[in-house]
Amino acid sequence: MKCLFTLIFCGLNILALQAQTNPNKGVPAKPEENKIIYTLPAQPNINPQEVLALKETSFDFGQIPQGKPVFHFFEVTNSGKDPMVISNVQTSCGCTTPEWSKEPVDPGATAKIKVGYNAAAEGHFEKYITIYYNQNLTKQVKISGTVWKGPEGSAPSNSSIQLLKQKNQ
Repeated sequence: MKCLFTLIFCGLNILALQAQTNPNKGVPAKPEENKIIYTLPAQPNINPQEVLALKETSFDFGQIPQGKPVFHFFEVTNSGKDPMVISNVQTSCGCTTPEWSKEPVDPGATAKIKVGYNAAAEGHFEKYITIYYNQNLTKQVKISGTVWKGPEGSAPSNSSIQLLKQKNQ
């Protein structure tokens, strides 16, 4: 008798649990029912990339002599509320070299990215530098200029140098 009572009790509990987990069992749902629609309060367009503010997005070196490397510093500001980490700075070719601090940039603080260009090839150039920050968000800057070919060989001799040497003896 106790065994039969226990079986009936367990069976009723199972039926009660099923009824609680699926109240519409066997009843087809209407398309509009059982949908939960969440609405968020209206917010301005917040782009997560906006935390990195650049003072300038491009720099033109103008005319530079061939064989003379040049450098420029791009200033970045953390305009967010949390520290920003610049994880990588990638260039479009090996003739451009970036240097930056791996330390987090505090909110409101600035950091500098040094970009060097090896002016080996003559002619106009445009190089793109991609800044990766805060879990692979990106911003891009550009350097450009024109490399002019320097004179072949050493500088021409200056006869005045010989005259100065004679006077100093």
